[in-house]
Parts: sequence; structure tokens; C-alpha cells
Amino acid sequence: MRVPFNRPFATGDEFRYIQEAIESGNLSGDGTFTRRCQEWLVRETGAGKALLTHSCTAALEMCALLLEVGPGDEVIMPSFTFVSTANAFALRGATPVFVDVRPDTLNLDEGLLEEAVTPRTKAICVVHYAGVACAMDEILAVAAKHGLAVVEDDAQGSMARYRGRPLGGIGTLGAISFHETKNLISGEGGALLVNDPRYALRAETIWQKGTNRSQFARGEVEKYSWVDLGSSFLPSEMTAAFLWAQLDRAAEITARRLEIWNHYHRAFAEAERRGQIRRPIVPPECTHNGHLYYLLAPTIEGRTRLLAALKRSGVDALFHYVPLHSSPAGRRYGRVHGSMRVTESISERLVRLPVWLGLGEAEVDRIIETVVEATR
Repeated sequence: MRVPFNRPFATGDEFRYIQEAIESGNLSGDGTFTRRCQEWLVRETGAGKALLTHSCTAALEMCALLLEVGPGDEVIMPSFTFVSTANAFALRGATPVFVDVRPDTLNLDEGLLEEAVTPRTKAICVVHYAGVACAMDEILAVAAKHGLAVVEDDAQGSMARYRGRPLGGIGTLGAISFHETKNLISGEGGALLVNDPRYALRAETIWQKGTNRSQFARGEVEKYSWVDLGSSFLPSEMTAAFLWAQLDRAAEITARRLEIWNHYHRAFAEAERRGQIRRPIVPPECTHNGHLYYLLAPTIEGRTRLLAALKRSGVDALFHYVPLHSSPAGRRYGRVHGSMRVTESISERLVRLPVWLGLGEAEVDRIIETVVEATR
């Protein structure tokens, strides 16, 4: 039997909540389920404000608008990330500045950060890879020293923490993903987290297509009109209803993913000890969420053999990002600061294994046996 890389999980309450949304007569967004999800996000992350969006990409684009990045500005970020991290700022005319990642967590190397800062730097955008937090204390210190905003691209970090603090709720702004490949899903979907109160009111305006509709609904202004830049960032109420079924079971979903992650991790300890593969590294100050499980082969040839063995076994395993700095658009719109040695090395050697709710113990054991045999 084929084992897919991902299979979206439904709690069983999604259809009931969607029906409630339909019966409410408000399908276009910003209704009961939208507010319920946003209140949950505020409680869970400690953010001052949470706004549901139709994707994490949209939330990142809102970050770029809020920070008013534009031509001549630079935003520091890792190259080992999805294109949306860079696109959000490049769309406003800013230059993504790519910095290498740490060899242990595959996150932005905070030790290289300060030397990448220039008078044109407007913000730092961190990516919590695999739901393992970046070194936020060091990153925030550099940002404070130079007067920079910190955006958390927390697409993979729902329910994860750094020194006890929820990811997404630590920087100036945060962006979350609820894409079907993430832990908590709504098909497509995301959220903007506003942690700096200076941006709260304008975030609401941008979210409402650049209008003061929210203020008008609260009776704070007399007229509903266009007052700022914005776009159609809201998801539908049916999307929010689906998401609420997931958020309501978030702890249970996270616990089950961690069971699978830990099963893999224990099983590959001996292969790592022999130097045949390297397992993920989670620093003690980080509490991860079991978002994905990856292995690093010693060489690109070893990665190729491992992927081929898994394919023969009927297992869909994948590598991950082509580094943005080496892509055609990355070379056109961004620039590199320093060496990309670690980024280029890990991108050639990384293999992601299936992690999804419903993945049975027998299937996990088959994956483990295939990996162990292929790496002997």
C-alpha cells in the first residue's frame, strides 16, 4: 500500500460548523467563526490582535504593508524557506537579503545577523523551520540595537514555543499558515498576529481592503470609506468554521503528531550514532510541535539512494526547498550576504518523511525499516 507524504486530517466537526456558518447568513467573512478563531489565537499566542487571512502568504504581505517597506529597503531572511517569505517584501520593492542558516536547527544563523545589517535594513524576517524556534533572544537584541522590526514567518510553528513563549507571539508581527500540509488546517488559510500595539488599528484597516469598516461597525467613525492601502485578505466564514474544528482540538492533534515524530526519532538513533544519517536537533529552550520529520544524508548521493529506496517501498518522501538565493527570481530580486555553505549543503541532503494523523504504526515501522536498510 502506498503511503502518501501528507493526508489532511479532519476532526469530524468541520461539516457541522460549516452548516452553522451557512445558516448564519454570513459567508463572506468576519463573522462568528472568524471571531472565535481570532480570540483563540490571541489566547494561545499572547498576541495583542489576531486577524484571519486567506493564507500565510497574505499575512506576510500584510506585514510588508504595515512596516511600509519599499524600494531601497532591505529585509534580512534565510534563503532556506518558501518563496512567500521573500515575495511578500519583494512585491513592495524591497530587497530580500539572504543569510545562511545554522547547521543544527536549519534556522537563520543569529551569529551572522548583525553583520548583514546596513542603513537600508528595515526588518528581519525569521522562519521557524520544522516548528523549532529560532534563537529569538539574540535576534530581538540585534533588532532592538538597530531599530528593526522582527517578522516571524511561523507557517510551521503552530503550538510550538521558545522559552515557554508561543511562536508567532514574540516578534513585532507574526504570520501563521493553516494550509492543508500544516498541523492545524483549513485547506488554505492563515493569520496575522500583531504583537506591537502601534500596528493594531492599521492592520485592521489593511485587512478590510483599506477601509475603516471595522471602526464603523463599532460606532467609532460616522462614515465607512477608503482610508488606506489594503486588499481582500479575509477568508470566508466557511473557511473559518472548518478551522475552528481544528483549533478546538489543537492540543490533541499536536500530541498525536509528536507521537509519530518521537517514534521516528527513537528508531533512527543508532543509524545516527553510526554516522549514516543525522536526525533533527531541537535545542532545550525550544518546544517543537512535530510539524515535520527530516533526515540529513551524508551526501547528495546518499539522499538520492534513500529517496529511491522509499519510493520502491511505496513511501512518498520529499526533499525540501531549492534555496531562494540560487533560484532565478532570488538572483533577480534579492542579494546574498556572506557564504551560503550550510544552506546549500543541507538542501542537497535533506529528506522529509510522512507525518500525518492517521498514519498507522505499521506504516511508520515500514518507513523506518526502509530507511535503516537503505542507510546501512
